[in-house]
Amino acid sequence: MTIKEAHVSDLMAELRAIPEASLVRLHTYYRVTRQALDEGQTTISSEEIAAASGNTAAQVRKDLSYVGQLGRPGIGYEVLPLAATLEEFLGLANDKEAVLVGAGRLGMALAAFSGFARYGLRIIALFDTDPAKAGWLVDDKPVFPLEKMADLVRRLHVQIGIITVPAEAAQQVANEMVAAGIIAIWNFAPCKLSLPDNILVYNEDLASRLATLAYYIRGRSLAARLQASKPANLAPQETADVSTATL
Repeated sequence: MTIKEAHVSDLMAELRAIPEASLVRLHTYYRVTRQALDEGQTTISSEEIAAASGNTAAQVRKDLSYVGQLGRPGIGYEVLPLAATLEEFLGLANDKEAVLVGAGRLGMALAAFSGFARYGLRIIALFDTDPAKAGWLVDDKPVFPLEKMADLVRRLHVQIGIITVPAEAAQQVANEMVAAGIIAIWNFAPCKLSLPDNILVYNEDLASRLATLAYYIRGRSLAARLQASKPANLAPQETADVSTATL
């Protein structure tokens, strides 16, 4: 292992030491802080952040401790420095270019989603194996044949790849991305990828999330039916009448 590879490995291990749930919450805290900044607020407490994000103040303080010692007892957090620190820590300060493979409905929807810009993500091109899609524009982003991906990734030093292909094609696409220089992959294919440890992979399993929602909705519906099937409480007078009748 070279010195550079060892440094990258150490950095990846440090990043993975932060719980994924904490990273998700830190993004929420960033949105809360940005809103406070837009409203002219100069300081914000962990209680205010907790109330706006649906967490506890203790959880907020614990999550923010991964970023650094930012708050002051009795005062809270200065909004501007907190927003700037979170922006830098989360990698939102600079634009990050990404390529997307799989110009189907999901891929095109992601490419056209304007909300990524707030987080510094910019999808610059789509790739697909269907020759009929070559030359399409998705929200002004071109669709190229898949065989052109590696060259574009190398030339533009793109580091993020998004996969929206069927499960059976995902591993091969991921391998080609890594060979081209991609170091982070956002995988929407319903399968687990086998890649080197220094490649960051985030699996977005939409079917699993849908199954979780369906299970939750089923539970709520069942609870509602059980509640509706319970006999109504008898009024006090009705209860007395029934008791008397059984004597």
